[in-house]
Amino acid sequence: MALFQTQTPPPIYSHGFSFKTNSYSPVALPFHLPPPSLPLSVSSLKTHHQSSLFSPSTVKRKLLCSPPHGKHVREDYLVKKASAEEFQELVKGDRNVPIIVDFFATWCGPCILMAQELEMLAVEYESNVRIIKVDTDDEYEFARDMQVRGLPTLLFISPDSSKDAIRTEGLIPLQMMRDIIDNEM
Repeated sequence: MALFQTQTPPPIYSHGFSFKTNSYSPVALPFHLPPPSLPLSVSSLKTHHQSSLFSPSTVKRKLLCSPPHGKHVREDYLVKKASAEEFQELVKGDRNVPIIVDFFATWCGPCILMAQELEMLAVEYESNVRIIKVDTDDEYEFARDMQVRGLPTLLFISPDSSKDAIRTEGLIPLQMMRDIIDNEM
């Protein structure tokens, strides 16, 4: 003999519709639908959000200037963008000045800040240092072969081929770049 017996309550009738509840409790709360004589349509419903300030139906803004097209990083003055082939030609050839290679991406915020610092460094060292940039989106295989994991990545290549290249990842201060060029190259 079962101690508890569960019974399903009888269906609830409201405005001509019947609903069967899936509750096993003996108490069922009545559920009332709107009368079927009131047709509801999406166009008749108006919400507060449609008339808010953020809706597309508000007054259009006047643009002060046209939005930029294409990439986020503009062409630099002294630091030039190089392809993988151009980089390899620079490294293989005879060099009399240190080479700084900046692996960057146009969508990378720290890369944009680093580009400004490298431009100041290029002005300061003029013909004593050669600085080039390699876009990791355009030269994906080359960046993978160079094991670029974080952006921006800088390679400091000495004119002396017996010295190892110095590698940094992330945004580094301008003074640290000066110290590497003056003391390590």
